[in-house]
Amino acid sequence: MQRIRYYYLVKLQFLGFRYSGWQKQPDQKTIEAMLVKTLKYILADQKFKILGAGRTDAKVSALDAAFELYLDDTPIAVLDDFLELFNKNLPPDIRVMSIREVDQAFNIIQNSKEKEYIYLFAYGKKSHPFCAPYLVTFLDDLDLNKMNRVARFFEGTHNFKSYTARVQENTKVIRTVTSSEIKENTILQANFFPKKTYAFHVKGEGFMRYQIRMMMGVLVQVGKGELSEEEVLDSLKEESNMKLPFVAPGSGLILNQVDFNILD
Repeated sequence: MQRIRYYYLVKLQFLGFRYSGWQKQPDQKTIEAMLVKTLKYILADQKFKILGAGRTDAKVSALDAAFELYLDDTPIAVLDDFLELFNKNLPPDIRVMSIREVDQAFNIIQNSKEKEYIYLFAYGKKSHPFCAPYLVTFLDDLDLNKMNRVARFFEGTHNFKSYTARVQENTKVIRTVTSSEIKENTILQANFFPKKTYAFHVKGEGFMRYQIRMMMGVLVQVGKGELSEEEVLDSLKEESNMKLPFVAPGSGLILNQVDFNILD
């Protein structure tokens, strides 16, 4: 008897501060592992698998993440009821926002059109401890005007091989960044945040591991006067062998939006 499979696109939010990233790992608390554990409970003996739209590092959060749910034999009867049951059994730092059925032709990796990440930060004075899960405070004074000018250097198609932890043979190092800029933070607010906080916004089709955190690290070094604008431009050239020592902490990074080409 031929197996029947049903496909669903699930959107979710999570606070990543107590998780070791998205991907399942032995003896580690991860977002994927928590989702699978919860689905096993609410789906009982039904066969399923999930595939994320991408992987996030330890402590990285998401306001608009996504995964595809593959369900064998029996479809979800009422999507709203399933959504409510799913959320009821997830921990408070993970929330499923929506679920919709998609066609078999939909591929969560290939149909991902653009992603936007933001990196929340403050600088100068040490922040309230409650800020730790949401933003990073750099204790040095930073030249924001210079940082924002250099942030624009990342826009366009460049060789980002210096902006990842390890380049392997199949690593796609040529990446296109459609937007890169620093703005005042209007995404998250709290009364214990510093008076002024900032957000580094980056949009593109896809990013390598640590890429945005290393881009942020470069901007911080520029803001502190440790890297020149010319050195940043050189780091984006194919012949660059520059070693970038500073990877900005994961807790400031948030996946803000994922856009898909949905095949209806």
